[in-house]
Amino acid sequence: MEYSENVSNMCTVCKCRNHGPSAIPQEGQWTKCFDIKNINGFSHGIGWCAPQQGACKLTLNVKNGIIEETLIETVGCSGMTHSAAMAAEILPGNTIIEALNQDLVCDSINVAMREIFKQFIYGRTQTAFTKNGLPIGSGLEDLGKELRSQVGTMYSTKEKGVRYLEIAEGYITRLALDENSEIIGYEFLRVGDMLKKIKNSVDIEIAYKESMGKYGRFDEAVKCIDPRSE
Repeated sequence: MEYSENVSNMCTVCKCRNHGPSAIPQEGQWTKCFDIKNINGFSHGIGWCAPQQGACKLTLNVKNGIIEETLIETVGCSGMTHSAAMAAEILPGNTIIEALNQDLVCDSINVAMREIFKQFIYGRTQTAFTKNGLPIGSGLEDLGKELRSQVGTMYSTKEKGVRYLEIAEGYITRLALDENSEIIGYEFLRVGDMLKKIKNSVDIEIAYKESMGKYGRFDEAVKCIDPRSE
């Protein structure tokens, strides 16, 4: 170790006792993390790219410092979506610090990795007070039984008003309007459910009808419109 002349000429002053890092909550315990292998937890991080054209939600399940499970959901540019495919292959098996220093190509995914890293090292994960954390596979539960991301897509203009395009229930097929042209409900298609039925050899028309649903006072509508073309 090389020291400057000023430091070399200083006398030694005894250090106070080092008590180590502060304990953080991890999976139902208070632990002191001296090594990256001491990190455990399940949590989410949100990232965005420099031009702010898209966003990423990153979910990691970390056991003994190793990423055991990864879920990546993206909204925005097609490049980010393809980068997510690569990142999903890279991340599992890495320590969380190795993952932080990986080039995941897309700014959004890199930022999400940075944000979730801070949650883990400061004990701010979703499982901070959950005994033994969550089992591997818990990330899929965020997607629901149809294993599709929860997406909300709305569009509106001052001149023509709002259009609901996709909500948690599914793809919006029709909006229900009252006599004042105000939305009072909507009809939706559970796309994942329909595709599952078709895969199981259900007739396409039957699968489509059985996967439809309504919300609100749809049956009281004075007029129904297709939000994508009317």
